[in-house]
Amino acid sequence: MLLSTQAGTTATILIADDDVSNRHLFSEILEGEGYYPVTARNGVEALDIFATTPIDLVILDVKMPSLTGFEVCRRIKANPDTRLVPVVLVSGLINANDRIVAIECGADDYLTKPIRKDEFIARIHSLMRLKQFTDDLETAEGVLFDLALSIEAKDPYTEGHCDRLAKYSVELATALGLPEEERSALRKAGIVHDIGKVAVPELILLKPGGLTDEESRIMEQHPIIGERICKPLRSFRGVLPIIRHHHEKMDGTGYPDGLKGEAIPITARIMTTVDVYDALTTDRPFRSAMPPEKAFEIMQEEASKGWLDGKLVAQFKAIMAKK
Repeated sequence: MLLSTQAGTTATILIADDDVSNRHLFSEILEGEGYYPVTARNGVEALDIFATTPIDLVILDVKMPSLTGFEVCRRIKANPDTRLVPVVLVSGLINANDRIVAIECGADDYLTKPIRKDEFIARIHSLMRLKQFTDDLETAEGVLFDLALSIEAKDPYTEGHCDRLAKYSVELATALGLPEEERSALRKAGIVHDIGKVAVPELILLKPGGLTDEESRIMEQHPIIGERICKPLRSFRGVLPIIRHHHEKMDGTGYPDGLKGEAIPITARIMTTVDVYDALTTDRPFRSAMPPEKAFEIMQEEASKGWLDGKLVAQFKAIMAKK
């Protein structure tokens, strides 16, 4: 394994190829463009390096011992934490089926040997620009997550609330067979669902007793404000309905839009269900945490009144009973 070094490099690129001459060729080209190449001799070694070193882009030979480039690509793309890292597959064979498999693996590009230096450099530069856009997006999302968690931190009784909602909602969505896109939206929404409370005065937010009509009116604006805060991020498109509608009720008496029944998005209904459960099963200034059995008893009563989705309550109860 060779670790090349060069001052002022802008990105780290992992090269995995069992042919030493190919590793040297790619490394030389990338170093000349200001990148920092890290090389691996096979797929297993590549995954070991990838797991321990921050990597910005991966170049994989298709035919390698131990693990093929296809399999390494699949593993990188199967992990939600690494699937946005660009992967380039390189093959010495001109095989139409290999291109199809590369697409199925999630590869971002596919090159055939012998490579043309100018084309290779152009494609790497293009993928690195896309990676920069992705990094900027993740930074923006991170700022929103930090803001949401800072709101949670104001109230010692809600510690861990956001993380639990993210976990519970994904578990319920998985049990319901919802697609990954909606599970991902719920994972994010668990953290930012109440981000609009940043505009609610602390005297209202932390008030131990009941709210006045005016205070309630202010509090009920937080889903709209939260939606407005997150709207500029296109990656939050599926999160916005959850933020806006997680205080709606099945009978139409919720807020902010008074949606009723199936008009409330399924993801928002899931968030409502787990939000109520977590509120009931954690300590509050005015009462101690309830045991799960009591919490579900109350939730089933609320479902019978037309506030919660009874089917989701029953499904979530079944999930929690297995823990």
